[in-house]
Amino acid sequence: MKTVLLHICCGVCSSSVAERLREEGFKVEGFFYNPNIHPEEEYKRRLEVVRQISQILNFPLIEGAYDKEDWFKATEGLENEPEGGERCQICFRIRLEQTYKKSCRLGARYFATTLSVSPHKDVLAINKIGKELDKERFLERDFKKRDGFKKAVRFSKRYNLCRQNYCGCIYSRKEGF
Repeated sequence: MKTVLLHICCGVCSSSVAERLREEGFKVEGFFYNPNIHPEEEYKRRLEVVRQISQILNFPLIEGAYDKEDWFKATEGLENEPEGGERCQICFRIRLEQTYKKSCRLGARYFATTLSVSPHKDVLAINKIGKELDKERFLERDFKKRDGFKKAVRFSKRYNLCRQNYCGCIYSRKEGF
């Protein structure tokens, strides 16, 4: 079976994506790496939801380091960028690079991300970055298609799982994203 290391941006998003990848014949391994999520209490809350979903859907979960200081350094000077701007491009790249590196270390044949399930994320930018990292191994997908986002929301309601109301970074929170 083909193994995919799935970068998970939040628990709820992972549900429909993991299910779809399984339908496509992949063995899913989750990777929660999100140094962009602030404050730390929000990070912990989202991580707990990911843990619950990995148990419900029975896939292994790897927790990446919470490198928030590195994330702030990488996005320094971009605090006033609008949601979807240059700061987001850097944030996507940071998370996809770590997922790619982890997939290589683990020997996973493919890597992917749940980021494209969100209707608020630029799927073209996400897929471009993934293909730049490794066009053969990155699974280029738009997971919001085929009702991916709607399925994720229904899943969260069925299991009474907490959903977030902003992207994750402190700047999107301030914007009221």
